[in-house]
Amino acid sequence: MTPRERILRVLQGGQPDQVPWFGDLDYWASGLIGQGRKPGTFKASAEYIQWHRSLGVGYYLQGYFPFRAVLDFEERLWREGNRRYRECVTPKGNLRECWEYLPESYAEAPIEHLVKSEEDLPALRYVYSHTLWEPDYDFAHRRRGQIGEQGILLCYLPKSPFMHLVALEAGIAAVTFAVSSAPDEFAETLAVMRSSFGRAARIAVDSPAEVLMIPENLSAEMIGRRFFDKYVREYQEEWIGEIARAGKHSFIHMDGTLRGLLREEASTGVSVIEAMTPDPVGDVPIEEWAALAGNPKTILWGGIPGVYFTPKVSDEEFDRHVRAVLRVMRSQPRYVLGVADQVPPDCLENRVRRVAELVQKHGWYG
Repeated sequence: MTPRERILRVLQGGQPDQVPWFGDLDYWASGLIGQGRKPGTFKASAEYIQWHRSLGVGYYLQGYFPFRAVLDFEERLWREGNRRYRECVTPKGNLRECWEYLPESYAEAPIEHLVKSEEDLPALRYVYSHTLWEPDYDFAHRRRGQIGEQGILLCYLPKSPFMHLVALEAGIAAVTFAVSSAPDEFAETLAVMRSSFGRAARIAVDSPAEVLMIPENLSAEMIGRRFFDKYVREYQEEWIGEIARAGKHSFIHMDGTLRGLLREEASTGVSVIEAMTPDPVGDVPIEEWAALAGNPKTILWGGIPGVYFTPKVSDEEFDRHVRAVLRVMRSQPRYVLGVADQVPPDCLENRVRRVAELVQKHGWYG
């Protein structure tokens, strides 16, 4: 069977010939581009899919947001060295954020959040009540032609408003303070964001994507049951339902700790929980995933921590770990072997190739 046939079989509730192996190579590719070893156009090209094929890796990420924002307010964008700035100018006050690119890690991180405190919430509501969305499907059509039998076409919905603030625009500290000190205003802000994000989510569901992800970046030690049930669940369940009604499969990205949130997430009815990290890097052994998740229909995707692809882990430990993961995954066709959550830039290429060899030897059902 091809990688595409395997993953579709699992998504449809059937059993393929062997455990599907699908890895997120985006961060590794970013490193290769940063090192000048691949062109800047690499990730959008057909060669990117051929690279997956040559490594024996099924393709699904990175997808993209199949919509673009149309702003009815002034937005200022500028760069200073490795820092990029964004300022939103509104009658309710201005909001500014700064992200700094770190050449050593080929990644960027926020050093100034758009929202610093509850005092910024009126301006943020203005931003999202004056943001429109329009379809942007061209790349999805092009990528689907490139993928062929190597995988599936995935696109993103917006995060839930709460997780968008936590992960991107405010950070967990500012969010927690706002929840405590201005609960009504915080709830009003989430409602405005949800209305705006809903329009973008509808565009995503109607896109050419075969599968759709709400890219939450969940981790149980940061977003526990209380925050999840109060601020996240309703948005997820609404759009998981809309994805299902469109005849497509839903994904949630959960790449941190699992205990305390995995069962709650599985109970939303999501098709796939993706990027799951097992012990010894995560907090739950893979042998316990199914029981902890509870919902037998939820597909559990992940298993190989990113650090295992680096020299920090021996070849012997890498092989032992992948074999142990495959032993669990071939026991029932509700697992997909994946990376938790990305192959890093300092990976060993032979480790990536080795996964396909180990699946070929130890990944057959039966």
